[in-house]
Amino acid sequence: MIALQSVSKAYGDQAVLAPISLVPAPGRTTVLLGPSGCGKSTLLRLMVGLIPPDSGRVLFDGREVTPANVDEVRHRIGYVIQEGGLFPHLHAMGNIILLAGYLGRDRAWIEGRVSELCSLVRTPRELLRRYPRELSGGERQRVALMRALMLDPQILLLDEPLAALDAITRRELQSELKEVFARLAKTVVLVTHDLHEAAWFGDEIVLMRAGHIVQRGRLEDLLSHPAAPFVTEFVHAQRADVRLATA
Repeated sequence: MIALQSVSKAYGDQAVLAPISLVPAPGRTTVLLGPSGCGKSTLLRLMVGLIPPDSGRVLFDGREVTPANVDEVRHRIGYVIQEGGLFPHLHAMGNIILLAGYLGRDRAWIEGRVSELCSLVRTPRELLRRYPRELSGGERQRVALMRALMLDPQILLLDEPLAALDAITRRELQSELKEVFARLAKTVVLVTHDLHEAAWFGDEIVLMRAGHIVQRGRLEDLLSHPAAPFVTEFVHAQRADVRLATA
């Protein structure tokens, strides 16, 4: 569904992404993993069309993403950011249905879709009357996920969606998200800096450093066949998480 062909990005003299090519596997979960500043969130923003590449092409469903079609592409991609990114002046329901209403979807369809999503993400309907400030961190992320899934997108992009949560809530939502991914069988690209989370979600892990892809594969590949000394250094720095992921 989506393909990056030799895309690069720089801000002034600061190169953020070297030319990178990446095609996430359809119906699978690809995890972009790496330390802060390695370019993984920039790569996600290129995918959703929030920023254009300086070179290379982003393809969606075989067509290059351009200013002329980027809005159409965004409507077919669900996007979740850290802490949800909900509009504070809208209650949860208003956040969820905002784009569907703007696009003129039928009210009965909207109501039915919201009911489906409440069941999917285990959120009681009455909670949707609250404003973001009245929700817990976990509840905000569930609402943000419902908003991202409202139009039944073909691709779901998540940028550090659980990073701001406490450990107990994070573990609970990790389990719930994995169930959601399995049930929907959508193409998912998830950004994290946490090796355990990458191993939990990822059908494929893409380890990045300084705007480059260092290695791709499963956790076992990173552990047993590191492609560069950085891979071993990164794994050792999160040794406790590795033991949890392989237990």
